[in-house]
Amino acid sequence: MISRQSLVISASTTALALLLVYAGVADRGERAAAAPPPPPPPKGAPPAPVGSPPGPVNNKPVTTTTTTTITPPSLGTPTLGLGTFTDPSGQETSLNESASATLSNPFFHALGTNGRACASCHKEDQGWSITPAAIQALFKSTDGLDPLFSTVDGSNSPNAPVATLTEREAAYSELLNKGLIRIGLPIPSNAQFTLASVNDPYKFASASELSLFRRPLPATNLSFLSTVMFDGRFTVTGDSIANDLALQAVNAVSTHEQGTTTPTSEEIAEIVDFETTDFTAQSFDNTAGLLDINNADGGPYVLSQQPFTLGENTPFSASFTPDVFTIYDDWTALPLGAKSAVTPTAAEQSIARGEQIFDTRPFTISGVPGLNDVINRPSFVGTCTTCHNSTNVGDHSSVVYIDLGLTDPGRITPDLPQYTLKNKATGAIRVTSDPGRALVTGQWSDIGKFKVPTLRGLAARAPYFHNGFAPDVNSVIAFYNQRFQIGFSPQEQTDLANFLKSL
Repeated sequence: MISRQSLVISASTTALALLLVYAGVADRGERAAAAPPPPPPPKGAPPAPVGSPPGPVNNKPVTTTTTTTITPPSLGTPTLGLGTFTDPSGQETSLNESASATLSNPFFHALGTNGRACASCHKEDQGWSITPAAIQALFKSTDGLDPLFSTVDGSNSPNAPVATLTEREAAYSELLNKGLIRIGLPIPSNAQFTLASVNDPYKFASASELSLFRRPLPATNLSFLSTVMFDGRFTVTGDSIANDLALQAVNAVSTHEQGTTTPTSEEIAEIVDFETTDFTAQSFDNTAGLLDINNADGGPYVLSQQPFTLGENTPFSASFTPDVFTIYDDWTALPLGAKSAVTPTAAEQSIARGEQIFDTRPFTISGVPGLNDVINRPSFVGTCTTCHNSTNVGDHSSVVYIDLGLTDPGRITPDLPQYTLKNKATGAIRVTSDPGRALVTGQWSDIGKFKVPTLRGLAARAPYFHNGFAPDVNSVIAFYNQRFQIGFSPQEQTDLANFLKSL
């Protein structure tokens, strides 16, 4: 077991710039050479720390100190199992202590026919997802011929022409611009609705295969999941998450990797073991510095020790607590006259205030199918942790799917398909860019519903939401602020963003 102290020291070593990972390794016995580690953020004076708002915070006067230089951990020789990579906010670190965390793991090898591996869409240096900037760089370096750029699901339509560079740039525009993979799913035969009409800019989608553009979810922190995939299509009632992930892995090989044979049970077991023992979190902030010092619990080590039980903090239960995140409690401003060995810096206090806002800032929640209708309350007062309620992780601790309106007509951009669905019984019409959970259950009430994803390692894997709707964390906050008319002040938005990027 790696100690927390050694993790801080080793935040100086990075995990393999996984092929790494741009890859499906064709020869499953071949070990890919590690790419050189990314450079550390520039040393020197950091940006000016965010100032504290005037007046007390939670009845505690704000006490500030200043720092002159924040030096990030140096990035050394890549190692699999403990790796640190730069991201827009600082550095993220992954921790994996499993014996299966080696490059021989089938996660990193092509099990199908098109050269892809699990690691093609789940890259350690991108929060175990993929990001548009890295995808664009890969496209440029390979002229769009890397296995990632496969028409089976990487292009906007499987029929898109890709013979020339210009054609490939157009064919893979959703992948290049928003990091979206095309998921092809039919309307279930027992569905309560039919496809009345479709407006697909790529001239492919039909009732037999709708084109759904979704972000690859991170292949890390999976031991905290309550559901697998945005629509839960691999979540089997009564099964363990490990079994659900095994089902998903088999499907991924047959679809995304175009496999013609089923992976062996040993291969699937190794993939699932790797995924369920991997923990990723932000470990260094460009302004606040190391995120696991001065009694803070940032970084992946403490996360790896975090217990989780399915349904552990379900809203509206007698045991529910909105105080979900406690990572930065000790960075709260000290009361006047208090004595402490370390006084939190202004940047640390901003993160701590953001944590408090996330846990405790009340607002009215209304018009959320999957939530308001389930409890038969058109509106109620909650916090961010009403939905993001698993302790210090932030996904939903129960099997829940909600509709935030992200697929509604007013938010459908011209580059996405538009589906008009008709209720068989009532004749009601619903227009959406993605029916979501309804394509799994066939239920009219499930249209537009998706699961609540985890929040740890958030800074490394923009854009956000299932369809890449929000390009950055600030856009996520702006969406919720407008959607629920919360009324965040500019300082609250800054503090909340600093907290989310520290996860």
